[in-house]
Amino acid sequence: MKTILIPTDFSDNATHAAEYGYQLAKQLKGNIILCNAFLIPVEMPQATMVAWPMYENDEVIESCANDVKALKDRLEKSGTDGFQPIIKCINEAGALQDVINEITAANEIGLIVIGTHGTSGLSSFILGNHARRMIDNTTKPLLLVPPQAKVLPVKKIAFATDLANIQQDLATIFELVPYAKALNAEILLTYVDDEKYQTEAFKKHMDRLLKNLSDNADYPLIYYRLVKSATIELGLDWLCENDQADMLAMVHRKRGLLDSLLITSHTKKMAGRVTVPLLVFPAKA
Repeated sequence: MKTILIPTDFSDNATHAAEYGYQLAKQLKGNIILCNAFLIPVEMPQATMVAWPMYENDEVIESCANDVKALKDRLEKSGTDGFQPIIKCINEAGALQDVINEITAANEIGLIVIGTHGTSGLSSFILGNHARRMIDNTTKPLLLVPPQAKVLPVKKIAFATDLANIQQDLATIFELVPYAKALNAEILLTYVDDEKYQTEAFKKHMDRLLKNLSDNADYPLIYYRLVKSATIELGLDWLCENDQADMLAMVHRKRGLLDSLLITSHTKKMAGRVTVPLLVFPAKA
């Protein structure tokens, strides 16, 4: 398993996400990079208008380094049984996205884990447009952990699909399978529709798709679930709230400029309301 990157701003939500990420790393048998990105006044536009003593910069850097180390110690003490991930701490000045890009370029990162806010879906360090950029620009799977998420073994992963980009979805499921294998978790291919039943032809098509998928992925724990709902978001809400899935996985497809201004993606909508961790895969080219 490649390394899991966990950015933190030391908020309660970010710390909860780090704890979730640590337990996930134990299950996946992967190591962790724990990072904090901070801004210092000399890097801010208004810095030219104020005098900022260099020793205060040093204090900020030292304080952040101590906080990262304290979080590392907390995680290591949270579980001493089984596999013990090696935790590397990185403390860098700069914008969060820039720091993440630098770390992913220099390391074999397999997953990025961040915390979300319970009502807006955004933590204090990925507010507003910054959150949209992070979801839009990630080149690695991104796991958004809400504060309601229980730190428990993952047994069911619901992969949401609209069947409109099935080849892309299949490629992503093949990418998801190694995670599911390591977790011994079921993959539930989930389709939301406002019809309660599907035609026999559709059922046969899905049966063939699942058999082909299971055979080629060499993983038998892949199933199909139809969820009746007026909207995709409400259907996925029901799925998560009724303990039908421990994790929700979605492919995030970038929209054109006009569409992005007028329409919020299903992925971003779910990021603001999901009660279980949301695993976002960037769309394949």
